[in-house]
Amino acid sequence: MVALLQLKKIRKEYSGVAVVRDINLELESGEAHVLFGENGAGKSVLISMIAGASRPSRGEIYFKGKRVNIWSVQDARRLGISAVFQEFSLIPQMTVEENLFLGAEITAAGLLRKSLLHAMAAELLASLDFDISPSRRVDTLTRAEQQMVEIAKAFRSDLSILILDEPTASLTQHETQRLLLLIEKLKKQGVGIIYITHRLAEIRQIGTRITVLRDGHYIDTVPAKTTDEKQLIKLMTGRSVEKIFPALPREIFETLLAVNSLTTKDGSVKEASLHVRRGEIVGLAGLIGSGKSEFAQACFGMRAWLKGSLVFKEKKIKFNSAGYVRIASMLRAGFLYLPSDRREEGLMMMRSVRENMSLAALKKKPFSNGVLLNKRAEVKKTKELAKKIRLSPPNIESAVELFSGGNQQKVMLARCLSQKYDLIVFDEPTVGVDVGTRIVIYEFICELCKQGSAIILISSDLPEILNLCHRAYVFYRGRIQSEHSGVAINETNILSSFFGKGALA
Repeated sequence: MVALLQLKKIRKEYSGVAVVRDINLELESGEAHVLFGENGAGKSVLISMIAGASRPSRGEIYFKGKRVNIWSVQDARRLGISAVFQEFSLIPQMTVEENLFLGAEITAAGLLRKSLLHAMAAELLASLDFDISPSRRVDTLTRAEQQMVEIAKAFRSDLSILILDEPTASLTQHETQRLLLLIEKLKKQGVGIIYITHRLAEIRQIGTRITVLRDGHYIDTVPAKTTDEKQLIKLMTGRSVEKIFPALPREIFETLLAVNSLTTKDGSVKEASLHVRRGEIVGLAGLIGSGKSEFAQACFGMRAWLKGSLVFKEKKIKFNSAGYVRIASMLRAGFLYLPSDRREEGLMMMRSVRENMSLAALKKKPFSNGVLLNKRAEVKKTKELAKKIRLSPPNIESAVELFSGGNQQKVMLARCLSQKYDLIVFDEPTVGVDVGTRIVIYEFICELCKQGSAIILISSDLPEILNLCHRAYVFYRGRIQSEHSGVAINETNILSSFFGKGALA
């Protein structure tokens, strides 16, 4: 049987440096072939060549047994190859429906058939169970909703091969399961799937085979159903890992944050009350748009309050005339929020690692005396932080945009160590990072907790809520539906509140 896609000795070089070295890969019809490896292993480079976004420096590509040159995205699409990359290709100023059919518009007598495009876009989104209006502008969507639009684009035409690069990174359990069911449907239709993910449960559910890459080299291809987690992680990292989630700290102290009846002006949060104690990890779970991220943003000063009260470190926090908490005041008081979208909200991509690490503490020692920046001390401290977080490569003067996604995430997380923070909010801290980096982040969070910080963990990855939290709150349509602690933090209890009280009863 002839393979749907075959790569032979594919090599990619940038400025004479090989980032992918002589990779061989086969994809069968109806197969979900998972590419697995650490950030920077070469997965994204490899799929960019299959999708026509870049050209191989050397090697051969065969499609249905015939050698082909895929030198552009148009070449790939003519073969029925469509890709959904981690970095979105949407135009923010255009609507969802305009983005969905960009370059494939339907016209009559030279005029755009807008009503037909609207109906087709609505039908496509509904078939994917994506609750998004086709008429909304993309720049009004959350990152998760934009991810849904990117996925929908790939389904607008006939497919031979679908490439998905971390497609569920911003999706909750519900949206993820819907997508995985669609992938199973495509497999039955004979579509070949190339799938990149760091979520081991997804690999087990849909994967046929797994090809592991490390440092641009091919390591092995193994069956998805029978290869266990330890073996996969060892293939990926070259070392054995006993467990993914560390043991939770046991000592919990006084209440640091107490929020009562928080209601935001935009209606994203309604009558929400919770508390967080020093030495405790509190999880916030829920569907996209449930209010879990918006709650933390309001507490930090990124959203306006309509009513409610906020007490931090036994001090009642006041709002300005517009209803906002002052972010600068919260930072000075020891409250840090790390956003989910590192590229758009968390990092200055064109600035150096050093500048990004020290950003939130520039007015504190050792970075400055409050007036003048101490460059020598800043360099020394950020070099120490780069070593602590295992930044690769450990060059603090390089622009953040030159690093892999996992290392970019590490840079943002290092901000926690630039000074002592009493309360840290991690909003989706492991989006798009490999298992090895996840383990480092989990250990990092627990270590901060052991040192006396209080942690709020906002996550759409259910295992993180189940294994990394002392207590968990579930949000639904802006309201807190339930609170769980200890052994009560289990899949049944958490998911039962995702769709409102008693939804799964």
